[in-house]
Amino acid sequence: MTQNIEGSTNWHQRAQQVIPGGVSSPVRAFKGVGGTPRYFVRGEGSRIWDVDGNEYIDLVGSWGPMIVGHAHPEVVAKVTAAAALSASFGAPSPNEVLLAEEIIYRVAPIERVRFVSSGTEAVMTAIRLARAATGRNIIVKFAGCYHGHSDALLVQAGSGVATLGLPNSPGVTEGQAQDTLVLPYNDLDALENLFAARGSDIAAVITEPVPANMGVVPPVAGFNAAISQLAKSAGALFILDEVMTGFRISRGGWWAKFATHEGWAPDLFTYGKVIGGGYPVAAVAGSAAVMDLLAPVGSVYQAGTLSGNPVATAAGLATLELCDEALYETLDNRAKQVGEAISTALSAAGVAHSLQSEGNLFSIFFTNSRVKNFADAQSQNIPAFNAFFHAMLENGVSIPPSAFEAWFVSGALSDADVVRIGEVAKIAAIAAAAASED
Repeated sequence: MTQNIEGSTNWHQRAQQVIPGGVSSPVRAFKGVGGTPRYFVRGEGSRIWDVDGNEYIDLVGSWGPMIVGHAHPEVVAKVTAAAALSASFGAPSPNEVLLAEEIIYRVAPIERVRFVSSGTEAVMTAIRLARAATGRNIIVKFAGCYHGHSDALLVQAGSGVATLGLPNSPGVTEGQAQDTLVLPYNDLDALENLFAARGSDIAAVITEPVPANMGVVPPVAGFNAAISQLAKSAGALFILDEVMTGFRISRGGWWAKFATHEGWAPDLFTYGKVIGGGYPVAAVAGSAAVMDLLAPVGSVYQAGTLSGNPVATAAGLATLELCDEALYETLDNRAKQVGEAISTALSAAGVAHSLQSEGNLFSIFFTNSRVKNFADAQSQNIPAFNAFFHAMLENGVSIPPSAFEAWFVSGALSDADVVRIGEVAKIAAIAAAAASED
């Protein structure tokens, strides 16, 4: 079907006159897929509407935090009540204490939580803590893992960087880059060799427990456990970046669901997305021994006027209170249904692809082999994805506008939504097949 997008087109033209590229985050610009980004004005449950009144089933969910669906009545009520009392105090408030207690209750190794306003800020703080705790400078990351846009970590990142074809970013100094060592993801031999050669220089290893910013790429068996062991043996810290996975994959995040039986825990966690329920909240968390290095207890400085904002933390707490075992079971089931419906449609159209998942995170790579690292992800058929994306969007299903992103379901997704997604996927698969032949 042909949508009217006159309003989105007009808004984007206006936006480009006052905002770089017309967007406040690069992937939103549709540079990787072409066309005009939609300007959304309303969401309810599993659906969103743009300025032209077009309705979409939402498989982006604000990149994860709309885990209970858009405008959930209980979340709206808590946010409205908090906002009526004041948007901000720049001082302590009970809501941040309650949210911190909820996080500590859910994740056994955590004893302290420091709130910030974005995932980038959380990771930046974790890196500073690791360097202070170890007295070392070197940070190890994996190609394709995205940990925000702080200078030290914007090196071979995934997500928007990959979508725009930027291997690194101008403005990142040589000094920052040389303190970041990048290894191929899922390459345990490379990690072992690095620790053998430079273990005493390494302050921390940081990874997403399952990368979701180059698409979903599950770790090989024992990979994260090996990181923990190598870091501990060398006196380095292990930072587990659960900004995408924390409290979306389970009540305790990825670590609680997939790692507790292996008997290890990271030194620091970073969180975002779900803990704010769509509002700007993130956190760094870990043991008291490390976290109490932060001022005012210790001498590692970090501050933020809006950190622990009472409205945002009210939204986060209300969202987490709705995230019970029944919801996680629903999310896992819906992710499986949607992924299989799309995979079936692509197979029927003869489109090479790989459906990959971890918990309720999933993505579709347009390639005929399983993706194990960033190099594999980059080798996929981007024109086929782009054609698929636009056909889905034109027929009322919003998926991430990038071949390098995870897809997200919500607890509000219905049986009828799943059926509709499957029907639209058949149309989009034909478009992808045609693009593959060009």
